[in-house]
Amino acid sequence: AYVNQVGGQDELVFDGSSLVIDPDGNLVSRAKQFEEDLLICELDLTNLREKRVGDEISFSLEDIDTVGHLSYIHVSDSKTRPEPYNNPSSPNILEPIEEIRQALVVGTRDYVRKTGFSKVLIALSGGIDSSLVAAIAVEALGKQNVIGVSMPSQFSSEGSLADAQELSNNLGIQLLNIPIEDIFESMQEALSEEFLETPWGVAEENIQSRIRGNLIMALSNKFGWLVLTTGNKSEMAVGYATIYGDMAGGVSVIKDVPKIMVYELCRHINSREGKDLIPLSVLKKPPSAELRPDQKDSDTLPDYEVLDPILQAYVENDLSFREIIDMGFDTNTVKDVIVLVDRNEYKRRQSPPGVKITPRNFGRDRRMPVANRYRPF
Repeated sequence: AYVNQVGGQDELVFDGSSLVIDPDGNLVSRAKQFEEDLLICELDLTNLREKRVGDEISFSLEDIDTVGHLSYIHVSDSKTRPEPYNNPSSPNILEPIEEIRQALVVGTRDYVRKTGFSKVLIALSGGIDSSLVAAIAVEALGKQNVIGVSMPSQFSSEGSLADAQELSNNLGIQLLNIPIEDIFESMQEALSEEFLETPWGVAEENIQSRIRGNLIMALSNKFGWLVLTTGNKSEMAVGYATIYGDMAGGVSVIKDVPKIMVYELCRHINSREGKDLIPLSVLKKPPSAELRPDQKDSDTLPDYEVLDPILQAYVENDLSFREIIDMGFDTNTVKDVIVLVDRNEYKRRQSPPGVKITPRNFGRDRRMPVANRYRPF
């Protein structure tokens, strides 16, 4: 009998599915996944005794009475029972994508509740990552305990604003609206002398993200809402996130979910619901941080269909630079990705914990030094 607990502990999620196996290795019965279950199993000990004949280690199968404060259930041969109990059929094993979804839901629910919070706050940009986090949070905590906040700037598209509103309507959650354009202009004015005669660039882009980080944390402080950050594993791997900006929060729900899997989860959720809970327009538009005009993730990063397999090979499978190139990837692309992963360890070290769903996550599984000059090429 293999007994496994159920529930989340920081990054880890225990999935239940306790097992009873017979002496021939066959499954006798199995408990449910991701929920507490009481498994009652009738065992025929005659066959077990026969299997153990000649074993160096033997076990007493005699009934044991109460010893001290411990009580033992008496298990006897099925021959002695007038009405043997029929073992219930085991529940179906979940499909991998559904298993991941349930792990994220349970991990989020337990982290929020075990840390003493009841409500959460999510910055909704109209993008796919924040949409997925919101859908998971609603299932984990209930729509009455999830608050979204839209913080548009002059670079926010009308489509993204509409998508954030449609998602909120679909999920039945409250959506706050706090524009940041005036604050951004004030920040640029405050820095105008220091930034004089310098090109507009990443610094100005990140100011917007940090304004949003300040606003969402102010709401958290004022009302006691836990902030759920929305960065995925692909972004965290290469540092495509703003420290003290969109990384500000209490728990990072999809920190270990690669970008391609984000899309798979969203489509799976819509399929389960039988409707477009996450708007189709969110799934179809090109990913963008919307921090400058007409910005797309692909302006800075390889396409996720290329990036994610490289990251899996380097981060999860621990393959070398040469081994990854031998898989057929472009040499310069692999080199650029590895440099980004290694260089951004300092960001990940300061990020909130996230639910582990891959064989190797950042932080608990993959611990690298921040001050590291080594390069594998």
